[in-house]
Amino acid sequence: MWAQTLRGPFRFEEVEVPAPDAGALAPGHVLLATRAGAICGSDLPNFRGGVWPHPAAEDGWGATRAPGFPMHEIVGEVVASRHPDHSPGDLVVGWASMFDGIAELVVTDGEGLAGYDTALPPTTAVMLQPLACVLYAAEQLGDVSGQSVAVIGQGPIGLLFSHVLKARGAARVTGVDPVDRSDAASAFGVDETVTARAERWAGTLSDADRPAVVVEAVGHQVTTLKPALDAVAPGGQVFYFGVPDDPVYPFDMMTFLRKNLTLRSGVTLERRRVLTDAGAYLAAHPALRDSYVTHVHPVADVEAAFGAAIAPRPGQLKIAVDMA
Repeated sequence: MWAQTLRGPFRFEEVEVPAPDAGALAPGHVLLATRAGAICGSDLPNFRGGVWPHPAAEDGWGATRAPGFPMHEIVGEVVASRHPDHSPGDLVVGWASMFDGIAELVVTDGEGLAGYDTALPPTTAVMLQPLACVLYAAEQLGDVSGQSVAVIGQGPIGLLFSHVLKARGAARVTGVDPVDRSDAASAFGVDETVTARAERWAGTLSDADRPAVVVEAVGHQVTTLKPALDAVAPGGQVFYFGVPDDPVYPFDMMTFLRKNLTLRSGVTLERRRVLTDAGAYLAAHPALRDSYVTHVHPVADVEAAFGAAIAPRPGQLKIAVDMA
């Protein structure tokens, strides 16, 4: 089968590798023929050659040349299954559990997959996986009805947070990003777009302007957690969603303590359930189908797709890869 593999920083190469043995599937696992994938921020450190903990990395820390790596947001057709709820021929969306989704065939945990509305093109349906992650995180924040919310980072994940929290009743949503996202604001429920670095925005807030909830949806560096703590109102919540490239972050404990704050974070659990919830959410908000995935590259052009993803710009949101 074909697969794309990293040959070094910023460089993919297509290779031929043995196909997985359908007869050797572990209980609960499925074999998928991939149809589409999408690039997540967690894939990018490996594309750049950075050090990041990853299940497919040979030593647990760092980049890997494993075929299909790095991609986990996938859509595919079930070829073989040892999961009771997935059968050959099913079209499913979800996680490539070993982050090896840039390949013709992928073995993955069936608990990270769910069916979807097959009227959606696979390159649109890929959005259900990040949407599921955001829906699960929003559940952890509880009732936000009538509260002011700010989302630091207005890339593909941050804009989904803006939309979901507005739909859950937030009175006002502020989106903060150094990239101008004003063109996407109305489609994603953003009431105020701030084009600035997070620390500059946080430094301008009066006590009356402080949001009750701040979501940090940037990750990849240690600098945006402190502005989140600085910006949030006393007694408020901060949700750290971004990918931590560093294992240990400096933390402003004095601000956290004196403002009586709550810090939340965590990975997405109950994956099949929230993927189904994501399908229902998208059906209720169909305009998102045309707003979220802005660029689609053929798999032969995956290197250019990743190259675009590491350079955020106005008008560019989720980048999908067509593997059909």
